[in-house]
Amino acid sequence: MVTSSTVVNSVVEKLRNALARGQWRCGDMLPGQRELAEQLGISRPSLREAVIVLETLGLVRSMPGKGVLVLDGSVPNEAAPRSDHFVANASLEDVLQLRYTLEPFIVGLVAQSSSASDVGQLRLTLMDMREALEAGDSDAGVNAYLAFHETLFALSSNPIFQNVVQQTRDALKQSAEALRNSPEHLAERLKENEAVVRAIRNRNSAQASAEMRRHILREGLRLGIELTIPEDPQGQPAP
Repeated sequence: MVTSSTVVNSVVEKLRNALARGQWRCGDMLPGQRELAEQLGISRPSLREAVIVLETLGLVRSMPGKGVLVLDGSVPNEAAPRSDHFVANASLEDVLQLRYTLEPFIVGLVAQSSSASDVGQLRLTLMDMREALEAGDSDAGVNAYLAFHETLFALSSNPIFQNVVQQTRDALKQSAEALRNSPEHLAERLKENEAVVRAIRNRNSAQASAEMRRHILREGLRLGIELTIPEDPQGQPAP
């Protein structure tokens, strides 16, 4: 049986070979999702998963509202800090603390400036998550969950946030992977992420941030970790 991960790995290799041959050069945009998926004979969810892998390898970068930009991945950047250096000795609690610090603020910014197209991109990743849940495909479920959060990061207009997130990508993957084989937990993640998107669609920045905080706290409980959260300036525990 051909699994989702097998298809994605095959697509990644095809695209890497095409980039190596110079079919698309640094600074080019890849064809649109529909066109490229048809060229490769795959579904768009599988293509999106493959693009995530290529981003992790530093070969492309998703540009919300524009497409996928080809980077110059032929020469390693020795000066650039590696994300695995930051998370090699990090615990899952460390990862969750990082996420609790960054993600609620980022989604609040996204809620203030998001367009209908931005919301559409987020909803596509939620659809992928739901399809993975219904198919019982844990690999696709993890990839869709990662795609949702990485899309949120990409929609932030702050380049410093984007750079920090790029360097800590493995931290998000580490916490997502820990619950790979739990359909129940994927269903909970989907419900919580849907609440985040509803708040973003309604341009409710405070609600979007609150929903993301709840999601990360619940993610901690699913991992058996109860985060210690500082009180807000009014002396109340964070939601």
